[in-house]
Amino acid sequence: MDLKNAVYGRRAVRDYASDPVNDEIVQNLISAAIQAPSAMNQQLWAFTVVRDQTLLDRISRESKAYMLGNAPAGSVPSHLSAMLHNPDFHIFYHAPVLIVITATADGPWIVEDCALAAQNLMLSAFAQGLGSCWIGFAQKWLGTPDGKAALGIPAAHVPVAPIIIGRPKAPAPAIPRKAPDIRWLR
Repeated sequence: MDLKNAVYGRRAVRDYASDPVNDEIVQNLISAAIQAPSAMNQQLWAFTVVRDQTLLDRISRESKAYMLGNAPAGSVPSHLSAMLHNPDFHIFYHAPVLIVITATADGPWIVEDCALAAQNLMLSAFAQGLGSCWIGFAQKWLGTPDGKAALGIPAAHVPVAPIIIGRPKAPAPAIPRKAPDIRWLR
């Protein structure tokens, strides 16, 4: 697949088949992720791969409760609040794999570095016929001591990008993009 097809075709997938994703494919995705640029080439990233559905269910429950209990009043839009209050809503959409990209040390560009790695990972997943989605609902709880302990993430690491991976049940539809706001200085 060429780069343009991957960039224009990749979508956030929120409906997954239960098909497993084999270890070789996950390793290939992580190999693509680490090709991303990083500030001063420090490559301060690590990857935690979660396949245990019981653990994913727990993280989903804990993350929803954490968001509801810690978000400032009125900061969660009503449609998101309704999702978080729904006991049947699974933040990982029952995807078979969660890959959490963490920064291995604190630093001024760790979010950018991990986000670049995440984009490579998601584009690579699309090129291999897989779907992906960055799960923002999980980010805050994964950064707590309980969240890090649940995944065996070292205390000094900073979880940045929880990405689900799996085989989409159906192709995700294209979403119209707004026209870019461009300022030309000549």
